[in-house]
Amino acid sequence: MSFDQLLLSPELLKSVNEQGFTEPSDIQLQAIPYILDGQDVMASAPTGTGKTAAFVLPALHILSRPDAQQVKGNGPRVLILTPTRELAKQVSDNIYQLTKYLRMRSTTIVGGMPYPPQIKALRQSLDFLVATPGRLIDHMNSGRIDFSRVQMLILDEADRMLDMGFVDEVTRIAKETPVTRQTLLFSATLEGQVEKVARALLKDPARIQIAGVKIKHDAITQHMLQADDFSHKRKLLNHVLSDDSVEQAIVFTATKKGADSLAEKLKDAGYACAALHGDMRQNMRRRVIEQMQRRRLKVLVATDVAARGLDIKTLSHVINFDMPMQAEDYVHRIGRTGRGGSTGTAYSLIGPQDWQLFYRVQKFLDTQYELTEISGLEAQQAKPKFNTRGSGSKRRNPNVRYKKRGKNYSARKSNYSKRPEAA
Repeated sequence: MSFDQLLLSPELLKSVNEQGFTEPSDIQLQAIPYILDGQDVMASAPTGTGKTAAFVLPALHILSRPDAQQVKGNGPRVLILTPTRELAKQVSDNIYQLTKYLRMRSTTIVGGMPYPPQIKALRQSLDFLVATPGRLIDHMNSGRIDFSRVQMLILDEADRMLDMGFVDEVTRIAKETPVTRQTLLFSATLEGQVEKVARALLKDPARIQIAGVKIKHDAITQHMLQADDFSHKRKLLNHVLSDDSVEQAIVFTATKKGADSLAEKLKDAGYACAALHGDMRQNMRRRVIEQMQRRRLKVLVATDVAARGLDIKTLSHVINFDMPMQAEDYVHRIGRTGRGGSTGTAYSLIGPQDWQLFYRVQKFLDTQYELTEISGLEAQQAKPKFNTRGSGSKRRNPNVRYKKRGKNYSARKSNYSKRPEAA
């Protein structure tokens, strides 16, 4: 099926074609008709499947129709809430790219940016307002925003917003918008707290689930490497990053302090590297992301929240230096690569403290992962039994399969000792 069959406006189709999109993705194919019909939608789709365009395209079409409702006054006609500044920018970029042949006015309201330009923008008649909940609440408290023109409220990555503690803010913002609005909710999962919020804010929504959060990421080759300790992890990381196939990589750590420390070590080892986490000033975070997008950096060491919403087209590798606390975050992390029809590679370094987290991922995805052994860097410690918290059995874990890396890794074994440690 082509985009032409979705009955979008000629101007939109022209922009879509120029962006190189020929066929709608599954989430676009299923969500767009419901949205064009004016129905509320709650949808789940994995990252990299065209989710943003699934709501931006129909919203643009609705606003550009000759019979579109034109309510006089200031403020937005479409309000899009996102959990992070980076995701807000990504959504805004999509709107900009798709409005080349349409006259639309949009602005972005996020924390860490100066107030005066935002205040000036909110005094205008807007078609799109993309915002993070915290900064938007600040403007609401000061009486700077008018929601009377809102026709459509979109909650993007709703699960992440709720995980970050924005439940009250999202609910309050929604209550300030007209009851006649159309509401769209996009999330990695449609269960638990997300479903409760959806029941409160959406009216008889169409429910769409594309592969669910348990997608196996078939376009991503996944490797699990056992590490005896922190030093062993650093050697494994250095070995992975030295591979010629690494164009750009994100290395995930559990803490902000760990991200800073590891980034410094990697820079000392000669890698073009920077850290990205929530304690950094917004101008510094923006600079790091721009450097990564312009390929001035090869390695980004990041925490989960900081990396949310990043879209680096040349990202070839994701490396879990620390396993994520939540199994769902493993899916989000590795989904940073292998996007838009490309392939990617993910490595997870499993140290003594990571085994329970590793087993959670296996259980969550209903997958038995093989452990990859790199010649010359094999783990010396025994593998723990399934669901145990101690040091583990002296024999190989029967619940985990093992495999050796191929000739390329073996060929580099003799050269490994000649390279400096990465961290």
